[in-house]
Amino acid sequence: MPFAAKIANQRHLAAIKDGIIVTLPFIIAGSVFLILANLPIPAITKFYLTDTGQIIQKWLSYPVGVTFDLIAVITCLGIAYRLSESYKLDGISGAILGLVSFLLVTPFVINFTHEKFGQLTAAGIPTSLTGSSGLFVAIIMAILSTEIFNFIVKKDLVIKMPDMVPPAVSKSFAALIPGFFIISAALIIRIIFEVTPFGSIHNVVSVLLTRPLTYIGGSLFGVMGITTLIHLLWTCGLHGANIVFGIVDPALYVLMDQNRQAFMAGQALPNVATKQFFDVFQSMGGSGTTLSLAVMLVFLAKSKQLKEIGKLSLGPGLFNINEPILFGLPVVMNPLLIIPFIIAPLVTVVVTYISMKTGLVARPTGIAIPWTTPPFISGYLVTGGKLSGVVIQIVNFFLTGIIYYPFFKIWDRKKLQEEKGEA
Repeated sequence: MPFAAKIANQRHLAAIKDGIIVTLPFIIAGSVFLILANLPIPAITKFYLTDTGQIIQKWLSYPVGVTFDLIAVITCLGIAYRLSESYKLDGISGAILGLVSFLLVTPFVINFTHEKFGQLTAAGIPTSLTGSSGLFVAIIMAILSTEIFNFIVKKDLVIKMPDMVPPAVSKSFAALIPGFFIISAALIIRIIFEVTPFGSIHNVVSVLLTRPLTYIGGSLFGVMGITTLIHLLWTCGLHGANIVFGIVDPALYVLMDQNRQAFMAGQALPNVATKQFFDVFQSMGGSGTTLSLAVMLVFLAKSKQLKEIGKLSLGPGLFNINEPILFGLPVVMNPLLIIPFIIAPLVTVVVTYISMKTGLVARPTGIAIPWTTPPFISGYLVTGGKLSGVVIQIVNFFLTGIIYYPFFKIWDRKKLQEEKGEA
């Protein structure tokens, strides 16, 4: 599928994917403090109700805010840096120019309601817009600023310093003229939207992009579409997760952070489908939800080849890495195993989605964990310490085992006959 390969290697999508990946260490670090502030242990929960406990819980919330509320800022820096590098430009200059343009189109105004004076407006940095709500604007401004940077440099409209000048100084002056054009462009954007009823580009993007994309991505049909596309690409040997999530991750991160905010406020969680929904419940053992298949290969395979592949794949599978199965069994380009490989994750996401939507299973709280976190531990953590998160993973493990079993038996029999024929 050359078209899909082109998408995977497209510089802007690659920069978006890399820029979002940059946020992961910060989000995971913030999630650790979020877990500590909401430990599902009765004695600690009771302690947090005391005056001292509330103070400690407040202190633990500080790192959560500083990490999650800067998602858009970090993403903007990451995208502009990576995109600048892809154009052979100075990455640091590109990142700073991207951030400046993003902050320039972001109104430093906070609207809030006061108990005594009603609706008030104050000057300040709106953390909602530097967090997940500003993610799409951050992506747009990072790309726009870098494209302007690249255009100006390619036209050779830069200040060139003598060779004896230190490189850091030369790069700073080289970014001066591009910086002027980038800031001017961002200012024009700011003014254009400020004189309209929308007030800012953030409000326009929210209406045109954020809400529709999060609605589609968070719906059952959206989840099924994402899952199907990922696994269709994998069957052709393309890294489906990298390609598809590179496009849909911004929407999933917005949904994740909405749940995180509701969780911290003690409110009902609004979304089912978040980034963790896919990492934890769709990808147990890796793409294709192949953990049950890895177990069958080890304990039920009669073919020596398949048993060896099982031994090689079970360990990595516990950390959601399954390339030994995808390319060793193989699943890729295998008409027989492609069928359960697509059906199994579809069944798991439908069962999990409906279970969460109806309240049978707790929803992801917005706590971010590494995608390599082993199954069952991951289900417990992302649902805020709810056992239902573990139970649904166990259910999915057996469901996928039932789906894979008949196809596994056919493939095992075929390989066994080949081994006997060679003997």
